[in-house]
Amino acid sequence: MPELTREKISLGEMRASGVRGLLIYCSDFQCSHWTTISADQWPDEVRLSDTEPRFTCQACGQRGADVRPNFGLGVRSTVPLG
Repeated sequence: MPELTREKISLGEMRASGVRGLLIYCSDFQCSHWTTISADQWPDEVRLSDTEPRFTCQACGQRGADVRPNFGLGVRSTVPLG
């Protein structure tokens, strides 16, 4: 059975609602590492789901991430993903 992939909002849609940051969660459900980054490096037409395969957890090495808009302000992780 093919894997179902959901297309997420574009960065332009996210920015239109006043959000400029991203929450990046490791895609390994047993790894609880996460970080926050600015979305300014990508153009408006890029979708959050387009960025997910580009991340690798620096804690466990898992490729892929769950990327979500960061609605909070001033929240930072001490465990970086990149």
